[in-house]
Amino acid sequence: MLPWTRAPRTPRARRTLAALLLAVAAFAAPTATATAATPAATAAPSRGWNDYSCKPSAAHPRPVVLVHGTFGNSIDNWLVLAPYLVNRGYCVYSLDYGQLPGVPFFNGLGPIDKSAGQLATFVDQVLAATGAPKADIVGHSQGGMMPNYYLKFLGGAAKVNAMIGLAPDNHGTTLLGLTKLLPYFPGAEDLLNAGTPGLADQVAGSPFITKLNAGGDTVPGVRYTVVATKYDEVVTPYRTQFLDGPNVRNVLLQDLCPVDLSEHVAIGTVDRIAYHEVANALDPAHATPTTCASVIG
Repeated sequence: MLPWTRAPRTPRARRTLAALLLAVAAFAAPTATATAATPAATAAPSRGWNDYSCKPSAAHPRPVVLVHGTFGNSIDNWLVLAPYLVNRGYCVYSLDYGQLPGVPFFNGLGPIDKSAGQLATFVDQVLAATGAPKADIVGHSQGGMMPNYYLKFLGGAAKVNAMIGLAPDNHGTTLLGLTKLLPYFPGAEDLLNAGTPGLADQVAGSPFITKLNAGGDTVPGVRYTVVATKYDEVVTPYRTQFLDGPNVRNVLLQDLCPVDLSEHVAIGTVDRIAYHEVANALDPAHATPTTCASVIG
């Protein structure tokens, strides 16, 4: 899920590349590389995260579960954010979900209610391994919306402290918006003809979105944060990403840093200003102001 893969030569694509270069220049920690996978977990291998020997500290008592977006996977989506959080002392885990039979690499395409069931199983594995009573979830795009089904319908509210969405399509989007992701994922366009219920479920007004939002956006006991960018070309209008309800904080990147040009892909994969807001949401007692300078923090 890398934003520079076959990116079109458009102003939005150039903004993505500019954000990527800025993040890479500022990111001094080593990036993740593959090691052996943990047999008991449905997670991709990595260095620094998906470490099932990690025990949460008193400073960061909950594990963090990262949930990738449509067409993404548990490694590519988190090459920057996962080490960013590990280096700050968190136990961090990521999963692959929504796989279609015979379709490698591209995930998040299966029925979203089934994907939420995969997330439920994964969270249980993480809690059992770490001994923590609750986890925090950070998701990008579909990964910032799908966990809400887990929270509302699969018992997740009792196991999750905070839900943080980066450019989540909480109220759906148009299929045209979703197809704007295709140039970033070579070969993905062919999948549209193979049947992709995960895309159909995300269309605004779909039965899935209607059920998800019936009765309110949130559930009691969970803290919600949504981080959006006004340059989002996939989930539009961008304000449809925001949630209504108690314990909700809706954040627009450009209110924090007017020169942040990240669009839908960059906000989840490379944007250090968005990541500073993630860190604040994970540890609000020690939150610090997020500004344009947060990119080097």
